[in-house]
Amino acid sequence: MRHVLVIFFGLHMFLGHSQTEVLEIGTLPQSLMETSGLLVYNGKLITHNDSGNLPELYELDTLTLAITRTVRITNHSNKDWEDLAQDESFIYIGDFGNNNGDRQDLRVLRIAKADYDISDEVSAEEIVFLYEDQTSFETQQDSDFDAEAFFSLGDDLIILTKQWQQQGTVAYKIPKLPGAFLAERLDSYQVDGLVTGATFNESTNTLFLVGYSQFLAPFFVQVTDVGSTSIFSGIQTKTNLNIGFAQVEAIAQDSEGQFYISSEQFTNPPLVNSLARVFKFPLDREVVEEGEENPLPPGEFPEGLIVYKSFGAQQLNYNLNIDTPITGMGVFTNSGKLITYVPLEDITQTPLDISYLQQSLYFLSFFLVGDGIISAPFFKD
Repeated sequence: MRHVLVIFFGLHMFLGHSQTEVLEIGTLPQSLMETSGLLVYNGKLITHNDSGNLPELYELDTLTLAITRTVRITNHSNKDWEDLAQDESFIYIGDFGNNNGDRQDLRVLRIAKADYDISDEVSAEEIVFLYEDQTSFETQQDSDFDAEAFFSLGDDLIILTKQWQQQGTVAYKIPKLPGAFLAERLDSYQVDGLVTGATFNESTNTLFLVGYSQFLAPFFVQVTDVGSTSIFSGIQTKTNLNIGFAQVEAIAQDSEGQFYISSEQFTNPPLVNSLARVFKFPLDREVVEEGEENPLPPGEFPEGLIVYKSFGAQQLNYNLNIDTPITGMGVFTNSGKLITYVPLEDITQTPLDISYLQQSLYFLSFFLVGDGIISAPFFKD
């Protein structure tokens, strides 16, 4: 007998976006489990690892994901590399990860393609910047001045922040020239999630973003009619990426319009085990604008466990639809510590109170007969 436990309040808020089907190419090599940026250049994928790893770029075969070449940047470290961008002459590395909001050495590294093409050891020029409207550099976990995405637009680089608190993104511009600059604030977009990657199609004047929600649900955004000072003034279309829970990190587009997206390894056994992978998909399907409702027919719910809530809400809604009987329910921290347990006889048909939780990532879990467990992440803001 199928076990169905439904807290229905607000279900359309979670299911109201279209989904984009993607093809998984495969799992990245173990040495790239912390992959971050992504680029398509000379028929290869280029990626790198994030903070504290080697200052190296890795070329990957687009079919096998095997590392075919490694290029070392000889004159700079990898403090917190987050994304890659390019134009006709240069490859740019965004060393601007700033989760605590206290960095005063944000920078972009510029590598000449003429050097990159002929040598496995290259030097990079430095573009240093500060955000013009950041007035405090006190350490604050999950800062709104974090950033993981940028792209090339004319003579400028556009940096997109990852706003942990506001769940939006702000666009700033800096020149492509070596030197020190104040990043000029241009525009903002309330994406209701964390933007982690960007790529810009100059021929169609369209910006593409990837990221994930507070539930680790990956999304894809298309922004048309990008202006030099109004990045988000065009039509914004957001869709869910149908790849399950994944910490999506980057996006790139090849000359044929094919998109590649990468995800970093995110594991928390036995709750979640999401490996570093690369996916691809073409932009050949209709997408539904964010906010359109597409509710399920009465009585029909997706299999498994879904959690959902409004931003800032103190109650967590969930839908459990499985065959296996359950013995209880629990809430785990991101480190796997059980902090709340509710036995089966005490589970009620009401949303779960999460007002007592501190701001962090948690997992709602149901214990199954036979020692199994089914879990879904949620973020307490």
